[in-house]
Amino acid sequence: MSAAAKGAADAAEGRGTKLEEIVVTALRTPRPITAIPNTVRILDRTTVEEQLILSPSMQEGLGFVIPSYTGGPQKMSSLGESLRGRTPLYLVDGIPQSTPLRDGKRSAMTIDPDFIERIEVVYGANAIQGVGATGGVINYVTMHPAEDGSWSGRVTVQAETDDFQDDSFGYKTTGRVAKKWGAFDMVFGAVYQERGLYYDGTGQPLGVTLQGDTQDSRSFSLFSKLGVDVAPGQRVEVMANLFDLNGHGNYVRVTGDRDNGIPVTSIRGEEPGEAPHNEARNVALTYTHEDLGSGLLTVQGYYYNFDALYGGIITPTFQDAAIAPLGTLFDQSALHSTKHGLKVTYVRDDIFIPGLQLALGGDYLRDKTYQDLALTDRIWVPEMTFEEIAPFVQLEQRLLDDKLRFSGGLRYENVTLDVQDFTTLAFYGAHMVTGGAPSFDKALTNAGIVVTPSEGLSLFASFSQGFSMPDAGLVLRSVSLPNQSVETLIDLQPIVADNWELGVTYAGEAFNLSASYFWSGSDLGSRIQVIDGVGFVRREKTEIQGVEASANFRLPGEYVLGLNFAALRGRFDSDGDALTDTDLSGRNISPDRLNAFIEGPLYEGSQGALNGRLQTSHFFDRKFDGGSPDMDFTGYTLIDAILTWHINETNKVMLSARNLLNEFYITYYAQTGTTNNDYYFAGRGRSFTLRYQVDF
Repeated sequence: MSAAAKGAADAAEGRGTKLEEIVVTALRTPRPITAIPNTVRILDRTTVEEQLILSPSMQEGLGFVIPSYTGGPQKMSSLGESLRGRTPLYLVDGIPQSTPLRDGKRSAMTIDPDFIERIEVVYGANAIQGVGATGGVINYVTMHPAEDGSWSGRVTVQAETDDFQDDSFGYKTTGRVAKKWGAFDMVFGAVYQERGLYYDGTGQPLGVTLQGDTQDSRSFSLFSKLGVDVAPGQRVEVMANLFDLNGHGNYVRVTGDRDNGIPVTSIRGEEPGEAPHNEARNVALTYTHEDLGSGLLTVQGYYYNFDALYGGIITPTFQDAAIAPLGTLFDQSALHSTKHGLKVTYVRDDIFIPGLQLALGGDYLRDKTYQDLALTDRIWVPEMTFEEIAPFVQLEQRLLDDKLRFSGGLRYENVTLDVQDFTTLAFYGAHMVTGGAPSFDKALTNAGIVVTPSEGLSLFASFSQGFSMPDAGLVLRSVSLPNQSVETLIDLQPIVADNWELGVTYAGEAFNLSASYFWSGSDLGSRIQVIDGVGFVRREKTEIQGVEASANFRLPGEYVLGLNFAALRGRFDSDGDALTDTDLSGRNISPDRLNAFIEGPLYEGSQGALNGRLQTSHFFDRKFDGGSPDMDFTGYTLIDAILTWHINETNKVMLSARNLLNEFYITYYAQTGTTNNDYYFAGRGRSFTLRYQVDF
């Protein structure tokens, strides 16, 4: 196969290899993808590179491959983000990145994508990784150390611009090296990136937002992984990741006009205060023993520290006459979260009878989160300490030469949320709230069956439960009545989601298919409602159902055609009668979406090979039953193109054109998630990225 054709094949999901060969680690036990009774998607490094060259973050790239995933609104924030209408749990090598106690909508941006080897996505509620996965799990698997004794490395440089506007130019440079010395190995990488201003399809600059932007920003990242084989089959590995994303603050917002279809724009200027930023630190120590009592033992300890600063504003919420005259006080909020935890997993095959696999283990997590007002040193959300202890057991029985698999398991959650006495801001009445330590115990179950009647064809059905905390910080900071107690706030009860799924997968030589139907319900769900610019948590029964499908076709001439489709509907109980009667808004549910691509070789000669990819995303119109008509969604279609020149085995050049036809559109969240004129954003217009990569 030519180099260009190989690039096309590698970039396509289900690329003709047998799915049995793909092993997924996001579910704690290394399992072939065909053994999992859920929809699972793997984005390999080639796919990550292709989507990254089109997007400023992986959120949009994930949305193309996973159409039931609603990425963020092209900002540092991920407002409106969901997977199957619920919250996904982000992991980096199994380390939880999400901040469920105060969901600051920054969890997807804690590692530079150039350090990601692949992304594992497990759809639907599950509890195997603990708190937060009511929508599914998104696991970023980082680079692996070298496998041989020689030095290896990669250097990439890239430049980008939005239709050659003067202040839109940005650049990125990445370097990494790896080596193995006997039992020792290492990999180290560094990234620096500068981003310019983004422009819409009419040539107007996109508006900056209080939540933080990737435009007009810089980021710096360091990554390292050190390993040693301490004995045959035993390994100790240390991973450390540092990621900083900082806005420049060179532009100020010009408010839009939703009624007249005028989006938010930007002009050069400087806001008081500090520009928004993300700072993330991940450290993990992992020990594995591949033959302990004929089983695999994995022990991981981790530490995660996250700080996010949001833009400043003069808002009624921040006013306090004891500090400054009402209507004059400027402030900005900051979110701080620190986690440390321990994960233990032991897996053994054929433990009592042939074909029976046992997986057991337990997790410990301690998460401290609070939110303050950075300029006046006031606490907005008190320090909340979340402590989780959760043993689990999982069984899988293989029968009929692995053509039939039954699986089931239980995870017992023991959770405590500890909050000390605190006083709310003056805006809420400066009420003293009595602290407390509400706790709950819950057994979360799962069961599934996978049938493989013939080679390449699998049918599956499953039930699984996942849980998360509601946005406790949003609940606590909004207490506006006297004599309240943390112990009695019903809104702090956990969200337990039930997920049912039926699906089919097929992997053939020229055709791959994955299709599923799912239903997800929660008797005490969590819906975010915005009133006068302030978010509130509504605890209501919710139900979400949908269908998803993806297919790839190998065409003559080594071309690949791919299709991805998702349609979802979410409802909630608006009147407390235990019946769902109103559609969830665009803040909580993704648009129906059809994505397609065609990819293949364009030229091959003595000077190299050229590969091309054309992809399109169509977002369907949507009306929300029971919602305001002015928050219905008008869809749009975007087209992207990528050219990859394989100069030789170690050098390649990539050129991309995002939004090739320079379509003007208002983003999904801006149309459906809020009526605030300050969030009425247009989407990014045509942009070009040129990337050169050399391996050595």
